[in-house]
Order: sequence, then C-alpha cells, then structure tokens
Amino acid sequence: MATDMSAGASPLLSVRDLHVDFRVRGANALPWTPMRTLRAVDGVSLDLHAGETLGVVGESGCGKSTLARAILGLVPASAGSIRWFGEEMRGAPTAAWQKVRRQVQVVFQDPLASLDPRMNVAQIVAEPLRTHEPHLSRQDMHRRAKAMLERVGLAESQMSRYPHEFSGGQCQRIGIARALVLAPRVVVCDEPVSALDVTIQAQIVELLEALQREMRLALVFIAHDLAVVRRLSRRVQVMYLGKTMEAAPGDALYRTPRHPYTQALLAAVPVPDPRVERAKDVPLLAGEPPSPLAPPSGCVFRSRCPHAFARCVQAPPLKPAVDGSVVACWLA
Repeated sequence: MATDMSAGASPLLSVRDLHVDFRVRGANALPWTPMRTLRAVDGVSLDLHAGETLGVVGESGCGKSTLARAILGLVPASAGSIRWFGEEMRGAPTAAWQKVRRQVQVVFQDPLASLDPRMNVAQIVAEPLRTHEPHLSRQDMHRRAKAMLERVGLAESQMSRYPHEFSGGQCQRIGIARALVLAPRVVVCDEPVSALDVTIQAQIVELLEALQREMRLALVFIAHDLAVVRRLSRRVQVMYLGKTMEAAPGDALYRTPRHPYTQALLAAVPVPDPRVERAKDVPLLAGEPPSPLAPPSGCVFRSRCPHAFARCVQAPPLKPAVDGSVVACWLA
C-alpha cells in the first residue's frame, strides 16, 4: 500500500466544495422541453499529497469520472475551488493549465480508444514531449520514449507498430508510458483496469504500484471495485450520486466501514474461497440508483438504504471520526 511521503506538507491537489452542473433536457425530451440541471458532482472536497494514492470509488454514474475531468480542467466546474500546487485553477486561463498539465497526466479507461490509431507507438509515447519539451531533438525524444516503454514492459522492436496490433493490456501499458514520459508529479487514473480481464488487471495494478514507488508519484485512482482500489490506496473516498458518502484511510474503511453504502460495496466484493463466498450474507441494495436529474431529497442514498428512517429526509453533514474518517450518515 502506498504511503504518504510528505507528512505535514501542503497538498499537491486541494479541492473544496466542488460542483459540476450540466444543463440537459433528459432522455426522449422534445426540442422545446425546458432545460434541467444535472448535478454530476455535488460539494466534493478532497486532498492529495505527494507520494500517496487517493482511491475514488462508486457505482457507474456516481460522478467519479466527471470529478476527474473537472480537477483536470477538461470540464468546467460550476462552483468550488480547485488548487493545484497551491494555485487556484478554477477559471484559470489556458496558459496556467498548460503549466499544470506538465506535472499532471492521465491514464484513461479504454486502452485502445485513448490511443490515436494513425500514430505508431513511438509517436504516441513521444507526443507529450513534442507538446511540453519541443526543444528536444528527435533522437532525444525517441530515447526517452524507448526507455519508458521498456519500463512498462514493452520492447523497442514494438515501437513501429500501431495500437490495433496490441492486446488491451499492452495498449494500457502504452497509455501509462505516454502519461509518465514527462516524469509528472501526479497521475489521474480514470478506471484504468475496468476494461481488462482479472489477470491483466492485477498486472497493471502491480505495474502502477512499482512505478509509483520508483517515480514518487501521487495517484488519483478511480474505480467502481473496492477490491481493485484496496492494494494501492492510502485513502479512499466513496461517492454516490455526485456526493461523498464516506472518506477514510484505507485500512479503517475496509476494517470498519461506517456508511451503509460502503458496507454494501464491500459485501459485494467476491471472496476467492467458495465456502466463504456461499456463506456470505450480502445486504443487496434495493432498486436502481435514482436519476441525477431527480435525486432524493435529504440523504441521496435513502431510497436504497436498508436503515433509512424519518430523519434521512434531511441531508446529513460529513461528520469526522477519531480515525480520520468522515461519513455522511445520521446513524454513523
């Protein structure tokens, strides 16, 4: 598990009360239907320190990827604060974001779709160098791309090939090499293993763990599977319908999850022992996640929570616990 290498230092990333809203008409709406507000991220706060991994977990549609895109400046934030390396970046000009992106890179969910099919591997991995270090010679760019590809487990002989000639796991290695060729300080991993089979998932997670130690990286690791996040993350943030349900140190969250939603996610993680798996009493969640266009009042999880009671019509605040956790639940 990754550890914080800069205890007491200022965070590399500090997000406070972040909101991301979209104006939409909804499915099957007519052209004259009034626009409605979809709140994809609703008041999320987080910190990321040097050398640590923050896991962001939740079901599909909970706002994880929108949160990642907002902190990268790829979608505009509606309200709140995004501070990279101490500088406020919400609403910052393109030139300011260009400096940040030299130090902050991203690994995308779909390995093949994130690579340009018209470029070979050498061109793909060297692309960030052409953007951020144009003074380098072609030979220097090739040398650095070759070294990074070898570090992620690919050979120089493969540099002339194109993305369609590789497996999904190899394409993700190429994406990781492209993200790391600039030697950034932070990498945002947006569900980097969800499109891969279980064996390849373990290999990619192991690779990221080794690269983090070697390059002293800070990672934001987004996933819908708590089992995948467990190995890497020092701290885990659980999201549901755009809100933070619980945030806790990794050990504390897996040992004593406080929010009913976190408990349900952990109970759904399969156990390798068939006898233990069959004996599990998994608290299945009722129904489907509600539409973000019409979320429940009060606690957004109350329509599926097995412990909901009258007070849940009021939105619970994030309450701190002695182990460094915060949880948004009246019963916690």
